[in-house]
Amino acid sequence: MATVHLRIGDLVWGKLGRYPPWPGKIVSPPKDLKKPRGKKCHFVKFFGTEDHAWIKVEQLKPYHPHKEEMIKINKGKRFQQAVDAVEDFLKKSKGKEQNSDGKGDSKGKKTPSKPLKILEEDDEDLSALKDPSEKPVKDDPHFHHFLLSQSEKPASSMEPISKRLKIIEEDSGSTSIQAADSTAINGSIIPTDKRIGFLGLGLMGSGIVSNLLKMGHVVTVWNRTAEKCDLFIQEGARLGRTPAEVVSMCDITFSCVSDPKAARDLVLGPSGVLQGIRPGKCYVEMSTVDPETITELSQVITSRGGRFLEAPVAGSQQLSNDGMLVILAAGDRTVYEDCSSCFQAMGKTSFFLGEAGNAARMMLILNMVQGSFMATIAEGLTLAQATGQSQQTLLDILCQGQMASTFVDQKCQNILQGNFKPDYYLKHIQKDLRLAISMGDMANHPTPMAAAANEVYKRAKALDQSDNDMSAVYRAYIH
Repeated sequence: MATVHLRIGDLVWGKLGRYPPWPGKIVSPPKDLKKPRGKKCHFVKFFGTEDHAWIKVEQLKPYHPHKEEMIKINKGKRFQQAVDAVEDFLKKSKGKEQNSDGKGDSKGKKTPSKPLKILEEDDEDLSALKDPSEKPVKDDPHFHHFLLSQSEKPASSMEPISKRLKIIEEDSGSTSIQAADSTAINGSIIPTDKRIGFLGLGLMGSGIVSNLLKMGHVVTVWNRTAEKCDLFIQEGARLGRTPAEVVSMCDITFSCVSDPKAARDLVLGPSGVLQGIRPGKCYVEMSTVDPETITELSQVITSRGGRFLEAPVAGSQQLSNDGMLVILAAGDRTVYEDCSSCFQAMGKTSFFLGEAGNAARMMLILNMVQGSFMATIAEGLTLAQATGQSQQTLLDILCQGQMASTFVDQKCQNILQGNFKPDYYLKHIQKDLRLAISMGDMANHPTPMAAAANEVYKRAKALDQSDNDMSAVYRAYIH
């Protein structure tokens, strides 16, 4: 998009990343809200939603000259609702201007009218721009992904995140919380001013750290293999020599490692996290581990005055790189609130599930379902081959039916192409199945499907597939 001269009050088309332009209005940001560093941009309120975002000037076009062009290339219902909201806004603006010119009502009396309000720096209510008749589209995942739902004030003085989140009551009585603003991209997140630490730069951790840095967070990194830190140092991260040093330098420290033993060693081992914990320090465990490990880590962190949150993530390396993870959090809710901008940077949504251990339980259940499903897909593909059916045709049929999903398509393509480059390690999904089965045993609940799938993954590991993608479980059926 060409750079144009725009000012507060102008109607525009604003574009974020790979998403289509959307109609909005340039407004003054809240008085305490700072512009993203090093970027020439305007603060835009988008029509058809309560979302606001900083948009680079080169990603803005004036509304009227480009209206017909945009309508031709965007046909969605939500888009049309947004355009209708703009037109309604213009009609009302014109009516108000006529009233302010001194035109009376039907009885010839002058009716006082407020001029169209354009928010200045001392305005707090950004929602004043919203037409009362305009229907919000908060349930539109398109907006959940790419816009920042600003509250009245910036991150440093925002109302608690729980007031800006969608609360979901479950039958069990527990409460989960889903971020309504979700992930924003291209610098529209307002990064926390807290210092962030990150321990573990594996498949998931690397993508998470990259997105934290892109969104302007100050991040200190550590990895057992120090060479993995080099790329992030080049991107602006700081280097911590030990986990204890990272924790002592930072306000919030995240960790993402392979299994319960690695998680315990990181906290309890020499120069470990525990040695750097002081009152008020926050520790966020993102590894997929069992609830017992979470309980142990929570207890030792809080015993030193620290604050603890578990936040395992559902997703893959690709979703981590794209900032599209799903975060499951439990523990200290104030830490969850403090992590708001971090979770927006790394994920498309987050849930708060209550007391520590609940996120681990939910994560193991999710991965148990995913791992069992993957084994069933592999079994189906090999059965197709054994009975003379086309594996490609099976995939085509799957992708046209009720089971169609990106997961099915990608994993089947991996198998058909013989490409098992890890997006989620086979050894890790087998570990998760094992932990889920153990959790079922402790709850006296049968898990026969998971147990059967676990045996197939164990065979794949015996065939030296541990460090391949989980889809390599296919090889357990053909050897």
